[in-house]
Amino acid sequence: MTSTLERATALPALQLGKLTVDPAVVLAPMAGITGPAFRTLCREFGAGLYVCEMITTRALVERNEKTLRMVQATTDEADAFSVQLYGVDPATVGRAVSMLVDEQVAGTRPAHIDLNFGCPVPKVTRKGGGSALPWRRVLFGNIVRAAVQAAGDVPVTVKTRIGIDPEHTTYLDAGRIAQDAGAAAITLHGRTADQLYSGTADWAPIARLVETVDIPVLGNGDLWEADDALRMVAETGCAGVVVGRGCLGRPWLFADLAAAFAGSTQRTLPDFRQVAAVMHRHATLLVAEHGEEAYGCADFRKHVAWYLKGFAVGSDTRRALAMVSSLDELAELLAGIEDQPYPQTVLGEPRGRTTSARPVSLPEGWLDDRDDPRPPAGAELLVGGG
Repeated sequence: MTSTLERATALPALQLGKLTVDPAVVLAPMAGITGPAFRTLCREFGAGLYVCEMITTRALVERNEKTLRMVQATTDEADAFSVQLYGVDPATVGRAVSMLVDEQVAGTRPAHIDLNFGCPVPKVTRKGGGSALPWRRVLFGNIVRAAVQAAGDVPVTVKTRIGIDPEHTTYLDAGRIAQDAGAAAITLHGRTADQLYSGTADWAPIARLVETVDIPVLGNGDLWEADDALRMVAETGCAGVVVGRGCLGRPWLFADLAAAFAGSTQRTLPDFRQVAAVMHRHATLLVAEHGEEAYGCADFRKHVAWYLKGFAVGSDTRRALAMVSSLDELAELLAGIEDQPYPQTVLGEPRGRTTSARPVSLPEGWLDDRDDPRPPAGAELLVGGG
């Protein structure tokens, strides 16, 4: 299994202000997943930008203890610590960015800040946040502008979706507004909010957004393999890719992406012994992150099914691994599984959460006035994923 790859040459490096992202690959924030351990593991396989879990600006401003821990960079993130913020009030977002940039809450000044306007989950959209917010274009612009002004020389990017539903698209306005407000780039997930994580991502709007704005556009949605990323770049002209669910249980996907963008056809197909070593490394990092073996191993349990997908592993062993409580127990269980080639039948298949499409929960009257600048009451208090 190869983890050292050449510098990307097939796709130009992504330039975000003074920050160079090469290859132009970004780990998407995922709640409960992209903490320090997973970011470290992914970074060990390939270069790029690795964003922390989404941070709620109101909780950050109020110095919530858990939130303060979430914005702590690892030792190898000193020059490229990346934070995603969720907020609906320009003043609160601006204050949160100032806190980060002025190093008042974290030991490391972030090199990049992303704003989440793509979260489709009902607990966020029913308060007017996430992928519902760009519909209120004046408010959206005010939030982006407040973040950019507070960030100074730290680049601010935006992540969004196509819109609320097919009748209420927002991505072109969002791209133009973000650009005018000073955003360094915009990421577009090729789904509407009502799709959640169902169906197939539509990459055509990504291409249209590329044609509409001058800032870099990053593509997101259904990037299960490195060749999907190559195809997205070819079809849309996007300047880079943002990878979420495709790397769950497969952090070596970043090695494949680095190889692909360097023009190499080499792909990583680890046998089970190699996967087992990655699993143990992941659990070890989580133990170090949490400072307690039982807690770290318990946090690792949710990753087990993703790592084992497609492998011939008995049901009793799967259950035991999903209840593992120590690193020695994990090592013993993994050692008892027969070595086997990587199950290529699972390549290209969706990973992580899948959902059925459903109408988007919105605040009463949310669609009535696109130019209402008022923030939705209470939405900035939410903590969730996107």
